[in-house]
Amino acid sequence: MNNEILSVILGGGAGTRLFPLTATRSKPAVPIAGKYRLVDIPISNCLNSEIRRMFVLTMYNSASLNRHIKNTYHFSAFSSAFVDILAAEQTPDNPAWFLGTADAVRQCLRHIEPFDSEYVLILSGDQLYQIDFAEMLAAHKAANADITLATIPVAQKEASEFGILKTEDGMVTSFIEKPKTGLEEWVSDTGTEMQSKGKVYLASMGIYIFNRQLLFDMLQHEKKEAADFGKEIIPQSIGKYRIASYQYEGYWEDIGNISAFFEANLALTKDLPEFNLFSSQHAVFTRPRLLPPAKISGTTLDHTLIAEASIINASKIESSVIGIRSRIGYGTTMVHTYLMGNDFFETLDQIEEAKRTGTPLLGIGNRCYIERAIIDKDCRIGDDVKIIGGKHLADADTPLYTIKDGIVVVKKGSILPNGFTIG
Repeated sequence: MNNEILSVILGGGAGTRLFPLTATRSKPAVPIAGKYRLVDIPISNCLNSEIRRMFVLTMYNSASLNRHIKNTYHFSAFSSAFVDILAAEQTPDNPAWFLGTADAVRQCLRHIEPFDSEYVLILSGDQLYQIDFAEMLAAHKAANADITLATIPVAQKEASEFGILKTEDGMVTSFIEKPKTGLEEWVSDTGTEMQSKGKVYLASMGIYIFNRQLLFDMLQHEKKEAADFGKEIIPQSIGKYRIASYQYEGYWEDIGNISAFFEANLALTKDLPEFNLFSSQHAVFTRPRLLPPAKISGTTLDHTLIAEASIINASKIESSVIGIRSRIGYGTTMVHTYLMGNDFFETLDQIEEAKRTGTPLLGIGNRCYIERAIIDKDCRIGDDVKIIGGKHLADADTPLYTIKDGIVVVKKGSILPNGFTIG
């Protein structure tokens, strides 16, 4: 696998649907589950599948992502393994930014070309799933395919959000991007179990295996003007090339918007979450931090994940994710909340200075009530603050917080004074 295939992970565009979490960072750098970054998911899937050579393509706000990759993915000097960042760059023959997924890969071909491989795996950087790409590659070979799409059965209410396809003998025969009408024509035989759940449409997951030579020929010659894989290259290749469908039936979530991101993180707190962070076969790798264990005093905890180095004196935390280095004061209640934590510890001198100036300490203060919220990193929330998200709140954007779909997102580094109220 190591020499046979290499992976290209697409960092995505400006990430406007995930704003304000993407205000200062790229989508793949957004923290998930309290201690990981989104980019850790596709990289971990590759490593678990014995794929050791990866390129991550970025264009927007890539500094924190670069830092995370540099500090996390180190391999032996005797290994050919790597995870390299390829940022959009202006060149004499191409002065433009990435115009789409296919254009991004096209612009980076000169960096990919020196590395031998028979196949190229193309992945998205903003999805949550655990898949064995070795099995997908084996299916690609067995089908004698030129291109293989990873597909997932979806129900009617979701079908209009994805590229939907039809197959015959495992080969893709037709494809439509985000159909709004005429869905009855796109029903597929997805198997007895999936059909019993109403999942009768095959959706593209945005995960592709290309025969290497075909990918280079298409991007450089045959379809050198095409900007996107899903909208242009895949539909235009049906009937001309052998395009196989690899049906995946496990957990997969496109967490490209605030609501999906919020629900996917809180779903990790269930007794048996569909995305298993505790799997030895599908381990999720991230930066190995030398942090002390969490310290909890007098707190009632229910279905809550707590990351390292947290100091918690809260009254109650329920169905929440608490990120690294979090500090939560006495008498505070948090329900259905994702607290991302902090990038640093405050020193005693900094704490004294904050008290002298009346600035809230890093973290959550005393006697707060927080519900249905995402608290981005390095926020200072004072005492007696109330944040109550829900459908009663209209969408809004302020210097300190954003409200989307009833979820309150406190922006990175925001300072909410004592008694501040939202909702």
